Amino acid sequence: MESGTATVRGNWNLRGLIAGAPDLRERLHSAARQPDLEWDLRGVNLLDSAGAFVLWQAWGERPPERVLLRPEQESAFRRWQAGGIPSMRDGQRPPVPMRRRIMAALAGLGGHLLAVLALLGQLILDLAHLARHPGDIPWREISATIHETGGRALGITALVGFLIGVVVSYLSSLQLRTFGAQVYIVNILGMSIIRELGPLLAAILVAGRSGSSMTARIGVMRVTQELDALAAMGISQSLRLILPKVVALVVALPLLVVWTDVVALAGGAVSAHLELEIGYHQFFQKLPAAVPVANFAIGLGKAAVFGLFVALIACHYGLRIEPNTESLGNETTNSVVVSITLVILIDAVFAILFRGVGIR
Repeated sequence: MESGTATVRGNWNLRGLIAGAPDLRERLHSAARQPDLEWDLRGVNLLDSAGAFVLWQAWGERPPERVLLRPEQESAFRRWQAGGIPSMRDGQRPPVPMRRRIMAALAGLGGHLLAVLALLGQLILDLAHLARHPGDIPWREISATIHETGGRALGITALVGFLIGVVVSYLSSLQLRTFGAQVYIVNILGMSIIRELGPLLAAILVAGRSGSSMTARIGVMRVTQELDALAAMGISQSLRLILPKVVALVVALPLLVVWTDVVALAGGAVSAHLELEIGYHQFFQKLPAAVPVANFAIGLGKAAVFGLFVALIACHYGLRIEPNTESLGNETTNSVVVSITLVILIDAVFAILFRGVGIR
Protein backbone atom coordinates (compact mmCIF):
# COMPACT_ATOMS: atom_id res chain seq x y z
CA MET A 1 0.00 0.00 0.00
CA GLU A 2 1.46 3.33 -1.08
CA SER A 3 0.40 6.75 0.15
CA GLY A 4 -3.18 7.25 -1.00
CA THR A 5 -3.17 4.17 -3.23
CA ALA A 6 -3.88 0.50 -2.49
CA THR A 7 -2.22 -1.58 -5.20
CA VAL A 8 -3.57 -5.11 -5.61
CA ARG A 9 -1.40 -7.66 -7.43
CA GLY A 10 -1.14 -11.41 -7.94
CA ASN A 11 -3.71 -14.11 -8.64
CA TRP A 12 -7.11 -13.35 -7.18
CA ASN A 13 -8.82 -16.57 -8.05
CA LEU A 14 -9.97 -19.40 -5.77
CA ARG A 15 -6.59 -21.15 -5.75
CA GLY A 16 -4.72 -17.91 -5.18
CA LEU A 17 -6.96 -16.94 -2.28
CA ILE A 18 -6.41 -20.30 -0.57
CA ALA A 19 -2.63 -19.89 -0.83
CA GLY A 20 -2.78 -16.20 0.12
CA ALA A 21 -1.89 -14.47 3.35
CA PRO A 22 -4.00 -15.54 6.38
CA ASP A 23 -4.62 -11.91 7.37
CA LEU A 24 -5.75 -10.86 3.90
CA ARG A 25 -9.32 -10.00 4.90
CA GLU A 26 -8.18 -7.89 7.86
CA ARG A 27 -5.76 -5.94 5.69
CA LEU A 28 -8.43 -5.32 3.08
CA HIS A 29 -10.98 -4.14 5.63
CA SER A 30 -8.46 -1.82 7.29
CA ALA A 31 -7.60 -0.31 3.93
CA ALA A 32 -11.26 0.07 2.98
CA ARG A 33 -11.85 2.23 6.09
CA GLN A 34 -9.94 5.03 4.38
CA PRO A 35 -12.55 6.76 2.19
CA ASP A 36 -10.05 8.72 0.06
CA LEU A 37 -7.98 5.66 -0.81
CA GLU A 38 -7.53 4.83 -4.49
CA TRP A 39 -7.65 1.13 -5.46
CA ASP A 40 -5.44 -0.03 -8.33
CA LEU A 41 -6.34 -3.54 -9.62
CA ARG A 42 -4.49 -3.32 -12.92
CA GLY A 43 -1.68 -5.49 -11.58
CA VAL A 44 -3.98 -8.47 -10.91
CA ASN A 45 -3.08 -11.39 -13.17
CA LEU A 46 -6.18 -13.58 -12.57
CA LEU A 47 -9.52 -12.44 -11.19
CA ASP A 48 -12.58 -14.68 -10.89
CA SER A 49 -15.89 -14.33 -9.05
CA ALA A 50 -14.33 -15.57 -5.77
CA GLY A 51 -11.65 -12.88 -5.77
CA ALA A 52 -14.15 -10.23 -6.80
CA PHE A 53 -16.43 -11.34 -3.95
CA VAL A 54 -13.65 -10.93 -1.36
CA LEU A 55 -12.91 -7.41 -2.59
CA TRP A 56 -16.61 -6.57 -2.83
CA GLN A 57 -17.14 -7.55 0.80
CA ALA A 58 -14.15 -5.50 1.90
CA TRP A 59 -15.58 -2.48 0.05
CA GLY A 60 -18.83 -2.74 1.98
CA GLU A 61 -20.76 -4.19 -0.97
CA ARG A 62 -20.40 -1.02 -3.02
CA PRO A 63 -17.63 0.12 -5.38
CA PRO A 64 -15.14 2.63 -4.02
CA GLU A 65 -15.13 6.16 -5.38
CA ARG A 66 -11.70 5.79 -6.95
CA VAL A 67 -10.81 2.42 -8.49
CA LEU A 68 -8.63 1.56 -11.48
CA LEU A 69 -9.68 -1.57 -13.42
CA ARG A 70 -8.85 -3.20 -16.68
CA PRO A 71 -11.87 -3.59 -19.02
CA GLU A 72 -11.97 -7.39 -18.65
CA GLN A 73 -12.12 -7.05 -14.84
CA GLU A 74 -15.29 -4.99 -14.81
CA SER A 75 -17.52 -7.99 -15.59
CA ALA A 76 -16.42 -9.77 -12.40
CA PHE A 77 -17.71 -6.89 -10.26
CA ARG A 78 -20.73 -6.13 -12.41
CA ARG A 79 -22.38 -9.35 -11.21
CA TRP A 80 -22.17 -8.35 -7.55
CA GLN A 81 -23.07 -4.76 -8.27
CA ALA A 82 -26.19 -5.71 -10.20
CA GLY A 83 -27.54 -8.51 -8.01
CA GLY A 84 -25.88 -7.95 -4.71
CA ILE A 85 -25.37 -10.68 -2.15
CA PRO A 86 -28.60 -12.55 -1.35
CA SER A 87 -29.52 -12.57 2.29
CA MET A 88 -30.90 -15.49 4.23
CA ARG A 89 -34.32 -13.88 4.31
CA ASP A 90 -34.43 -13.85 0.50
CA GLY A 91 -34.40 -17.69 0.50
CA GLN A 92 -37.59 -17.93 2.52
CA ARG A 93 -40.52 -18.26 0.17
CA PRO A 94 -44.12 -17.93 1.21
CA PRO A 95 -46.01 -21.25 1.26
CA VAL A 96 -47.80 -22.10 -1.98
CA PRO A 97 -51.56 -22.59 -1.51
CA MET A 98 -52.77 -26.17 -1.83
CA ARG A 99 -55.14 -25.25 -4.66
CA ARG A 100 -52.30 -23.83 -6.69
CA ARG A 101 -50.22 -26.96 -6.07
CA ILE A 102 -53.05 -29.18 -7.26
CA MET A 103 -53.57 -27.05 -10.36
CA ALA A 104 -49.84 -27.13 -11.13
CA ALA A 105 -49.76 -30.92 -10.71
CA LEU A 106 -52.75 -31.34 -13.02
CA ALA A 107 -51.19 -29.01 -15.58
CA GLY A 108 -47.95 -31.01 -15.46
CA LEU A 109 -49.86 -34.27 -15.88
CA GLY A 110 -51.72 -32.83 -18.86
CA GLY A 111 -48.45 -31.75 -20.41
CA HIS A 112 -47.01 -35.25 -20.05
CA LEU A 113 -50.13 -36.81 -21.57
CA LEU A 114 -50.05 -34.47 -24.55
CA ALA A 115 -46.34 -35.16 -25.11
CA VAL A 116 -46.87 -38.95 -25.01
CA LEU A 117 -49.83 -38.64 -27.39
CA ALA A 118 -47.65 -36.57 -29.72
CA LEU A 119 -45.00 -39.30 -29.65
CA LEU A 120 -47.66 -41.93 -30.36
CA GLY A 121 -49.03 -39.88 -33.27
CA GLN A 122 -45.54 -39.41 -34.70
CA LEU A 123 -44.97 -43.16 -34.35
CA ILE A 124 -48.12 -43.86 -36.39
CA LEU A 125 -46.93 -41.43 -39.07
CA ASP A 126 -43.53 -43.14 -39.17
CA LEU A 127 -45.18 -46.55 -39.56
CA ALA A 128 -47.25 -45.19 -42.44
CA HIS A 129 -44.07 -43.84 -44.03
CA LEU A 130 -42.30 -47.18 -43.64
CA ALA A 131 -45.28 -48.97 -45.18
CA ARG A 132 -44.77 -46.88 -48.32
CA HIS A 133 -40.96 -47.01 -48.18
CA PRO A 134 -39.88 -50.42 -46.80
CA GLY A 135 -36.26 -49.65 -47.56
CA ASP A 136 -36.19 -47.08 -44.77
CA ILE A 137 -37.03 -49.63 -42.03
CA PRO A 138 -34.21 -49.50 -39.43
CA TRP A 139 -33.74 -53.25 -39.21
CA ARG A 140 -30.32 -53.02 -37.57
CA GLU A 141 -31.52 -50.71 -34.78
CA ILE A 142 -34.61 -52.87 -34.16
CA SER A 143 -32.54 -56.07 -34.05
CA ALA A 144 -29.98 -54.56 -31.67
CA THR A 145 -32.70 -53.27 -29.35
CA ILE A 146 -34.48 -56.65 -29.31
CA HIS A 147 -31.22 -58.30 -28.31
CA GLU A 148 -30.57 -55.66 -25.63
CA THR A 149 -34.07 -55.64 -24.12
CA GLY A 150 -34.98 -59.29 -24.67
CA GLY A 151 -31.96 -61.52 -25.02
CA ARG A 152 -29.97 -59.97 -22.19
CA ALA A 153 -32.99 -60.02 -19.88
CA LEU A 154 -33.51 -63.78 -20.05
CA GLY A 155 -31.38 -64.46 -16.98
CA ILE A 156 -33.00 -62.05 -14.55
CA THR A 157 -36.54 -62.87 -15.71
CA ALA A 158 -35.84 -66.60 -15.36
CA LEU A 159 -34.49 -66.17 -11.83
CA VAL A 160 -37.38 -63.98 -10.66
CA GLY A 161 -39.98 -66.14 -12.41
CA PHE A 162 -38.65 -69.37 -10.90
CA LEU A 163 -38.61 -67.90 -7.39
CA ILE A 164 -42.12 -66.46 -7.76
CA GLY A 165 -43.39 -69.84 -8.95
CA VAL A 166 -41.84 -71.55 -5.94
CA VAL A 167 -43.27 -68.99 -3.50
CA VAL A 168 -46.81 -69.07 -4.93
CA SER A 169 -46.81 -72.86 -5.05
CA TYR A 170 -45.51 -73.20 -1.51
CA LEU A 171 -47.99 -70.74 0.00
CA SER A 172 -50.90 -72.24 -1.92
CA SER A 173 -49.97 -75.76 -0.90
CA LEU A 174 -50.22 -74.81 2.77
CA GLN A 175 -53.85 -73.83 2.32
CA LEU A 176 -54.83 -76.59 -0.12
CA ARG A 177 -53.46 -79.32 2.17
CA THR A 178 -55.82 -78.10 4.90
CA PHE A 179 -58.89 -78.72 2.70
CA GLY A 180 -57.54 -81.82 0.95
CA ALA A 181 -57.58 -80.09 -2.45
CA GLN A 182 -53.96 -80.57 -3.41
CA VAL A 183 -54.78 -81.25 -7.05
CA TYR A 184 -56.05 -77.68 -7.54
CA ILE A 185 -52.53 -76.35 -7.19
CA VAL A 186 -52.31 -76.67 -10.99
CA ASN A 187 -55.32 -74.39 -11.47
CA ILE A 188 -53.99 -71.77 -9.07
CA LEU A 189 -50.51 -71.69 -10.54
CA GLY A 190 -51.69 -71.77 -14.15
CA MET A 191 -54.22 -68.95 -13.80
CA SER A 192 -52.09 -66.70 -11.60
CA ILE A 193 -48.85 -67.03 -13.55
CA ILE A 194 -50.06 -67.19 -17.15
CA ARG A 195 -52.77 -64.55 -16.80
CA GLU A 196 -51.32 -62.08 -14.26
CA LEU A 197 -47.94 -62.67 -12.63
CA GLY A 198 -45.96 -63.61 -15.73
CA PRO A 199 -46.79 -60.51 -17.81
CA LEU A 200 -46.66 -58.20 -14.80
CA LEU A 201 -43.27 -59.43 -13.55
CA ALA A 202 -41.69 -59.32 -16.99
CA ALA A 203 -43.03 -55.81 -17.67
CA ILE A 204 -41.81 -54.45 -14.32
CA LEU A 205 -38.36 -55.96 -14.81
CA VAL A 206 -38.14 -54.57 -18.35
CA ALA A 207 -39.34 -51.15 -17.19
CA GLY A 208 -36.67 -51.03 -14.51
CA ARG A 209 -33.90 -52.50 -16.64
CA SER A 210 -34.48 -51.56 -20.27
CA GLY A 211 -36.70 -48.50 -19.78
CA SER A 212 -34.13 -46.75 -17.63
CA SER A 213 -31.41 -47.67 -20.11
CA MET A 214 -33.38 -46.13 -22.99
CA THR A 215 -33.99 -42.92 -21.06
CA ALA A 216 -30.36 -42.62 -20.02
CA ARG A 217 -29.07 -43.23 -23.54
CA ILE A 218 -31.28 -40.55 -25.07
CA GLY A 219 -30.32 -38.23 -22.22
CA VAL A 220 -26.61 -38.78 -22.85
CA MET A 221 -27.22 -38.01 -26.51
CA ARG A 222 -28.78 -34.74 -25.37
CA VAL A 223 -25.80 -33.95 -23.13
CA THR A 224 -23.27 -34.74 -25.88
CA GLN A 225 -25.38 -32.79 -28.45
CA GLU A 226 -25.88 -35.85 -30.65
CA LEU A 227 -29.59 -35.06 -30.91
CA ASP A 228 -28.73 -31.60 -32.22
CA ALA A 229 -26.38 -33.20 -34.72
CA LEU A 230 -29.16 -35.50 -35.96
CA ALA A 231 -31.48 -32.51 -36.39
CA ALA A 232 -28.76 -30.57 -38.22
CA MET A 233 -28.23 -33.46 -40.64
CA GLY A 234 -31.98 -33.80 -41.25
CA ILE A 235 -32.26 -37.28 -39.68
CA SER A 236 -35.59 -38.01 -38.04
CA GLN A 237 -35.18 -38.62 -34.31
CA SER A 238 -38.46 -40.51 -34.07
CA LEU A 239 -37.58 -42.79 -36.99
CA ARG A 240 -34.07 -43.61 -35.81
CA LEU A 241 -34.45 -43.49 -32.02
CA ILE A 242 -38.06 -43.92 -30.90
CA LEU A 243 -39.48 -46.29 -33.51
CA PRO A 244 -36.81 -49.03 -33.09
CA LYS A 245 -37.22 -49.00 -29.30
CA VAL A 246 -41.01 -49.18 -29.43
CA VAL A 247 -41.09 -51.95 -32.05
CA ALA A 248 -38.39 -53.90 -30.23
CA LEU A 249 -40.23 -53.85 -26.89
CA VAL A 250 -43.57 -54.72 -28.50
CA VAL A 251 -41.89 -57.78 -30.02
CA ALA A 252 -39.52 -58.74 -27.20
CA LEU A 253 -41.81 -58.39 -24.18
CA PRO A 254 -44.38 -61.04 -25.26
CA LEU A 255 -41.51 -63.43 -25.89
CA LEU A 256 -40.12 -62.65 -22.44
CA VAL A 257 -43.56 -63.31 -20.97
CA VAL A 258 -43.64 -66.78 -22.55
CA TRP A 259 -40.17 -67.47 -21.16
CA THR A 260 -41.14 -66.18 -17.70
CA ASP A 261 -44.35 -68.26 -17.69
CA VAL A 262 -42.47 -71.44 -18.55
CA VAL A 263 -39.78 -70.93 -15.90
CA ALA A 264 -42.30 -69.85 -13.23
CA LEU A 265 -44.48 -72.91 -13.91
CA ALA A 266 -41.39 -75.09 -13.69
CA GLY A 267 -40.59 -73.58 -10.29
CA GLY A 268 -44.18 -74.12 -9.18
CA ALA A 269 -44.07 -77.74 -10.37
CA VAL A 270 -40.89 -78.36 -8.36
CA SER A 271 -42.42 -76.91 -5.21
CA ALA A 272 -45.70 -78.82 -5.75
CA HIS A 273 -43.75 -82.06 -6.17
CA LEU A 274 -41.80 -81.48 -2.96
CA GLU A 275 -44.70 -80.23 -0.83
CA LEU A 276 -47.75 -82.09 -2.22
CA GLU A 277 -46.03 -85.03 -3.96
CA ILE A 278 -47.64 -84.15 -7.30
CA GLY A 279 -45.68 -85.68 -10.18
CA TYR A 280 -44.28 -83.55 -12.96
CA HIS A 281 -46.12 -85.55 -15.61
CA GLN A 282 -49.41 -85.12 -13.79
CA PHE A 283 -48.80 -81.39 -13.31
CA PHE A 284 -48.11 -80.56 -16.96
CA GLN A 285 -50.73 -83.00 -18.28
CA LYS A 286 -53.46 -81.30 -16.23
CA LEU A 287 -52.28 -77.74 -17.00
CA PRO A 288 -53.94 -77.32 -20.47
CA ALA A 289 -57.31 -78.47 -19.15
CA ALA A 290 -57.05 -76.27 -16.04
CA VAL A 291 -56.13 -73.05 -17.86
CA PRO A 292 -58.08 -72.09 -21.01
CA VAL A 293 -55.98 -70.83 -23.91
CA ALA A 294 -57.71 -67.44 -23.72
CA ASN A 295 -55.65 -66.65 -20.62
CA PHE A 296 -52.46 -67.17 -22.59
CA ALA A 297 -53.73 -64.82 -25.30
CA ILE A 298 -54.64 -62.19 -22.68
CA GLY A 299 -51.15 -62.42 -21.21
CA LEU A 300 -49.51 -61.90 -24.60
CA GLY A 301 -51.83 -59.01 -25.42
CA LYS A 302 -51.03 -57.30 -22.14
CA ALA A 303 -47.32 -57.81 -22.74
CA ALA A 304 -47.50 -56.06 -26.13
CA VAL A 305 -49.36 -53.09 -24.62
CA PHE A 306 -46.90 -52.98 -21.72
CA GLY A 307 -43.98 -52.88 -24.15
CA LEU A 308 -45.57 -50.07 -26.17
CA PHE A 309 -46.11 -47.78 -23.19
CA VAL A 310 -42.84 -48.60 -21.42
CA ALA A 311 -40.92 -47.62 -24.56
CA LEU A 312 -43.00 -44.47 -25.09
CA ILE A 313 -42.52 -43.35 -21.49
CA ALA A 314 -38.78 -44.06 -21.63
CA CYS A 315 -38.37 -42.05 -24.84
CA HIS A 316 -40.59 -39.25 -23.54
CA TYR A 317 -38.51 -38.69 -20.42
CA GLY A 318 -35.29 -39.17 -22.37
CA LEU A 319 -36.21 -36.29 -24.70
CA ARG A 320 -37.05 -34.12 -21.67
CA ILE A 321 -33.53 -34.37 -20.25
CA GLU A 322 -31.60 -31.13 -20.18
CA PRO A 323 -27.83 -31.02 -20.87
CA ASN A 324 -26.76 -31.50 -17.24
CA THR A 325 -26.16 -34.52 -15.00
CA GLU A 326 -28.83 -33.60 -12.44
CA SER A 327 -31.58 -33.66 -15.05
CA LEU A 328 -30.25 -36.97 -16.37
CA GLY A 329 -30.62 -38.67 -12.99
CA ASN A 330 -34.01 -37.12 -12.18
CA GLU A 331 -35.65 -37.94 -15.50
CA THR A 332 -34.30 -41.50 -15.50
CA THR A 333 -35.80 -42.03 -12.05
CA ASN A 334 -39.10 -40.49 -13.18
CA SER A 335 -39.12 -42.77 -16.22
CA VAL A 336 -38.82 -45.94 -14.12
CA VAL A 337 -41.41 -44.84 -11.55
CA VAL A 338 -43.97 -43.74 -14.14
CA SER A 339 -43.43 -46.86 -16.27
CA ILE A 340 -43.99 -49.26 -13.36
CA THR A 341 -47.04 -47.30 -12.19
CA LEU A 342 -48.49 -47.29 -15.70
CA VAL A 343 -47.88 -51.04 -16.07
CA ILE A 344 -49.87 -51.74 -12.90
CA LEU A 345 -52.64 -49.36 -14.03
CA ILE A 346 -52.90 -51.03 -17.45
CA ASP A 347 -52.96 -54.45 -15.79
CA ALA A 348 -55.90 -53.31 -13.65
CA VAL A 349 -57.73 -52.07 -16.77
CA PHE A 350 -57.19 -55.43 -18.48
CA ALA A 351 -58.44 -57.25 -15.40
CA ILE A 352 -61.67 -55.24 -15.49
CA LEU A 353 -62.22 -55.47 -19.25
CA PHE A 354 -61.55 -59.23 -19.50
CA ARG A 355 -62.90 -60.34 -16.13
CA GLY A 356 -65.29 -62.82 -17.79
CA VAL A 357 -62.89 -64.14 -20.44
CA GLY A 358 -60.98 -67.37 -19.83
CA ILE A 359 -62.71 -68.08 -16.51
CA ARG A 360 -64.50 -71.38 -16.06
